[in-house]
Amino acid sequence: MPGGDIMLNVKASIVAQKLLNLYRQEHVIFGGWAAVNQVFIAEATPEVIDALRELPTGRSLARHIENLRTGKTPLDSIERELLPYGGAMSESIATTPIDASGWRELESVIAEFTPDQEGLARLEESPVIKKFGPEWIVGIRSALAGNTQLQQKWDVVAQTYRAYTLWNSATEILNTPISDRVRAQLQVDMPEYETYLPMFGASGTELLGKLRTFVSSVKPNPNQSTASESISAESASADVL
Repeated sequence: MPGGDIMLNVKASIVAQKLLNLYRQEHVIFGGWAAVNQVFIAEATPEVIDALRELPTGRSLARHIENLRTGKTPLDSIERELLPYGGAMSESIATTPIDASGWRELESVIAEFTPDQEGLARLEESPVIKKFGPEWIVGIRSALAGNTQLQQKWDVVAQTYRAYTLWNSATEILNTPISDRVRAQLQVDMPEYETYLPMFGASGTELLGKLRTFVSSVKPNPNQSTASESISAESASADVL
């Protein structure tokens, strides 16, 4: 039936966008490629692959999934030419040198990290973290390559960082005028909000509900542009993890 085909296409498009978000955000996801590749294989039906090919950078992800299924690419990796953002997120700070005292400091700040806003603030003030610049999440993960124990602990840092970034973003969106571009981007990013905001417990679930209502009901004003000033983000009362 035509109606059934339409629903199938809509569902495929939603799943395709979810997979594309995972592809773009692999650097802040628990388990990295080993984790997201399993999701790609499980959820990329032929209809989803077709939908991916219609999305920006989706063709690269479709090729990657095909490589996984044929065995050309191992389940814990990706071909260099198919890396999101041209590999920029993976290469950024692998060259940042860390001496023995720097390693001790890095191990210490990771061990002392608490998955909350205060924990993030303390960690970001550490000199060894600052050495990696604005892409410190990706850079330190690269530097920890081969150290499984520290990488697992760093995954908690990355997840916490992403969760608070999305919390602040969602709060700002709900408190500022919204442009067509911002509203469209919010629709694209909804799978990530749905993944991370529930980590804040009841307050996160409530915020997610407001976001869903907002994106489905608010009609953008063509005379409004993106907000020119930021609103202070509401602070979360619960720990992320």
